[in-house]
Amino acid sequence: MALRFALLASEIAAIILTFWVAAFMRHGLAGLDQWLTVMSVTLPVYLGTALNSKAYDLESIRDFRTSAKRAIMAFLFTIGTVTLMVFFLKVSSDFSRLVFGMGTVMCVPILLGLRLFYIRLTRRVMGTNPFSELIIRDGVALPEHYDAMVIDAAAHNLQPSTRDPVNIQRLGNFVHNIDRVVVACPPERRVQWAFVLKALDIDAELCVPELDELGAVSMCQLGNSSTMVVSAGPMGLRSRLMKRGFDVALVLTVLPFLAIPMALVALAIKLESPGPVLFRQVRIGRGNRPFHILKFRSMRVDLCDAQGNRSAGRDDDRITRVGNFIRKTSIDELPQILNVLIGNMSIVGPRPHAVGSRAENLLFWDIDDRYFHRHAVKPGLTGLAQIRGFRGATEVREDLSNRLQADLEYRANWSLLNDIMIILATFRVLVHRNAF
Repeated sequence: MALRFALLASEIAAIILTFWVAAFMRHGLAGLDQWLTVMSVTLPVYLGTALNSKAYDLESIRDFRTSAKRAIMAFLFTIGTVTLMVFFLKVSSDFSRLVFGMGTVMCVPILLGLRLFYIRLTRRVMGTNPFSELIIRDGVALPEHYDAMVIDAAAHNLQPSTRDPVNIQRLGNFVHNIDRVVVACPPERRVQWAFVLKALDIDAELCVPELDELGAVSMCQLGNSSTMVVSAGPMGLRSRLMKRGFDVALVLTVLPFLAIPMALVALAIKLESPGPVLFRQVRIGRGNRPFHILKFRSMRVDLCDAQGNRSAGRDDDRITRVGNFIRKTSIDELPQILNVLIGNMSIVGPRPHAVGSRAENLLFWDIDDRYFHRHAVKPGLTGLAQIRGFRGATEVREDLSNRLQADLEYRANWSLLNDIMIILATFRVLVHRNAF
């Protein structure tokens, strides 16, 4: 991820500098306006096209031909698009075609040289494999030496089980910031490992030596052994950039308007009962890694349930008068915009649950084995389950099943437009019969 962001930033700087030089050569210091005009059109089109054409994915970091092809195709598309825009919008008088032409001619070789230099530099500094790869060895021998980190599952107490949240969290911590995970295990344990790996937010594979001679369509290689892809992060780099950019832009836009109301709520909480204004609780986040969620405190301090073993119910004797109001109006969730800014939550996504959450006195993962799969995306302030009315206490199994089905549907069909529609629909359910 860091390599791809670095390449993206380098190309932005190169394009900006190249076209500035072109504007300076043509108009001197007076060409600043022309440069800004050209950049305001060219740079967004190129970035959007390059991201869409996967010019910053792992293959573009590994192979120069692939990298150069995608970058040049994106740049040629940008030239054509900008030219058509200038022609049809009839803004040629405000748009220096000479500056644009000079910048284009200079930019193409610079982009190619930058990508070649970047790939060679990463190989020299980080070796032939600049990516962070992890091999989990579970009860089998590895006859070859691999340019990757190898850990023994038994030595680190890693098990392919979704019945134990501590095990899932331990596995999530091991694979954090890892680009690729490969599990080598006996055939009888592959189904279990495949199931667990689907709950992670990374590309994960199983080592299947028996497939070496079969030539499967969807396969990867680990040394001389074949691997079968069993899990992939549900969102690519472009989608994650779009979602994160949208989250940050929306939060920064609404935060000034929410500052005073949030301060008044904090004052009301402080005046009614002693204790902190905010309530922090461990929740299950992306990749099944725990994080601390922030909420306005709605219960008396001595009765707060840090583990979430007891869901709040109607006429709950733990809830204060202010807490009753902010829970019914969903105001208690507002501090989570800070979680969004930090990056451990999104505006839209599956609602994060407390580790001890139960339905019919059963832990959620004991009700449905697919439960941990919902955590392959960031948790959200609101989600598809919430706008469908699946909120409030989880008293019976169906309460969990309905939410899980909606969360998995959201993960499978993510788009920025869907996020916007869910946000708009959320205003209809801010006050809901199950909000207590």
